[in-house]
Amino acid sequence: MAGQTITRADLCEAVYQKLGLSRAESSELVETVLREISDTLAKGETVKLSSFGSFVVRQKGERIGRNPKTGIEVPILPRRVMTFRASQTMRARVAGK
Repeated sequence: MAGQTITRADLCEAVYQKLGLSRAESSELVETVLREISDTLAKGETVKLSSFGSFVVRQKGERIGRNPKTGIEVPILPRRVMTFRASQTMRARVAGK
C-alpha cells in the first residue's frame, strides 16, 4: 500500500466491507463525517479525534514576504490556516512501534 493515496471512494468501500451497510449508506456515512469536520473547521473550531489527532485552525498575522525571483518585498495578508497534529498513538503506529 506504500505510495498509494486513499480516496473518499476507498473510505466508502472500507466502511461497506467492514460494517455491512449498503454502498449508498456507507457513502452517506463517510460524507456526513467529512462534512461535519469541514463545517466545524470553517467555524474556526478545533476537531480532536481521540487516538488520531487534532485539526486546529490558527490565525496568522500580516507579514512581509519576498518574491524569490525579483527580491521585491510584498505584504502577505492575515489569514486562517489549518494544521494537523497527530496524537502520540498515531505517531507510534506510523513509526511501526
